[in-house]
Amino acid sequence: MPLQQRIEEVDRRIKEACGRSGRSREEVNVIAVTKYVSLDTTLKALENGCAHLGENRWQDAQAKWEAVSGDNRQWAGPQPVWHFIGSLQTNKVKEVIGKFTYIHSLDRLSLAKEISRRAEKLGLTVPCFIQVNVSGEESKHGLAPESLHEFASELVSYSGLRPVGLMTMAPHSGDPETARPVFKRLREIQEELNEKAILPLPLTELSMGMSGDFEVAVEEGATWIRLGTILVGKEEE
Repeated sequence: MPLQQRIEEVDRRIKEACGRSGRSREEVNVIAVTKYVSLDTTLKALENGCAHLGENRWQDAQAKWEAVSGDNRQWAGPQPVWHFIGSLQTNKVKEVIGKFTYIHSLDRLSLAKEISRRAEKLGLTVPCFIQVNVSGEESKHGLAPESLHEFASELVSYSGLRPVGLMTMAPHSGDPETARPVFKRLREIQEELNEKAILPLPLTELSMGMSGDFEVAVEEGATWIRLGTILVGKEEE
């Protein structure tokens, strides 16, 4: 299926999911996850209106970022918003800050400290999603839900970052409905945090839902969905 047709099909399915859950389509942002595709495909995604790009590792993203947003860029159109959506090692923060607007994988205080330190040097405040391991799978990164309140209270002292929401990954399954309890629970955790006013500003965003379960995520309140294969495909570089 051509890229433009895939984008239109995804948009149709998001609209239908919003309709089923009484939401507005404008509440849901799509991140085109380009980690498995070439620079050429990434540029085609931009040409077809993808405004948000997501990458998991700087070493994989670097060539694309430099071609799209670097000093010698090949891309002359509107600049995309870059999202770092993978697990971030503390020693890699220096490569990400100033290039990626959002970080979706804040899951420990040592990382918060380094993000804040690097951001302050550049005069930035980085919007971050706190990653929560709702499913409890050992293979997944993120805070245990019961650790979240204490963690959030510690973030107040880091002025170089701003928590804007929560992120989670559901278990891989052939049935999207198996992800629903995970997404529902993340929304409940968000509401609990906001009710307690642990952070100076409420968390307004939920980053959840991927190619296999994004419609369920939208129905459960996702404001950011991370779509790779279903949107831009997957290829060998």
